[in-house]
Amino acid sequence: MSAVMSAPVNHWAIRPLTAADVDSLLHIQTLAYGAQLQESRAVFARRLTASHQCSLGVERPGEAGLLAYAVAYWSAVGCITALDGDFAPPPPLATPALYLHDISVLPALAGQKVAHALVVRLMELARSRAVAHMALVAVQGSSRFWQRYGFAEQKITSPAEQQHLDSYGPGALYMTRRL
Repeated sequence: MSAVMSAPVNHWAIRPLTAADVDSLLHIQTLAYGAQLQESRAVFARRLTASHQCSLGVERPGEAGLLAYAVAYWSAVGCITALDGDFAPPPPLATPALYLHDISVLPALAGQKVAHALVVRLMELARSRAVAHMALVAVQGSSRFWQRYGFAEQKITSPAEQQHLDSYGPGALYMTRRL
């Protein structure tokens, strides 16, 4: 995680998330998503202690609490984490990918390019590890946002992965991009 050390960006800084950030992360999630996309405290606590997670938080130096977050982990192309599911380690011999599970910004920071900074930082992190793919599930009509970053819908052929995708509700899309 040394490639993701705190770096000032405008008046905020990006740093790795830890299990101590769960409550702050859940506060942002509550403001950003409807009840159908809420995930549990216990699952986030486990996710942030997983050795293969590479999640990021945004904070103002000297202030308590997160302003935004990006929950991500090392996975494989075609592997989808179900809503409120644990982050499974990448299967052996699969095409490696950085899976961006969730990104959210406090409404007060809308328009300040915070999400952009998080996406760019994750792309840099993937490239630094020679991982050539990123993947995510686009929800709440966000596919256009992700298309601007080069993500495109990828069809699911595995019934198990389709079931995971379906856990996000109607309109959820599995998207990937090559770095």
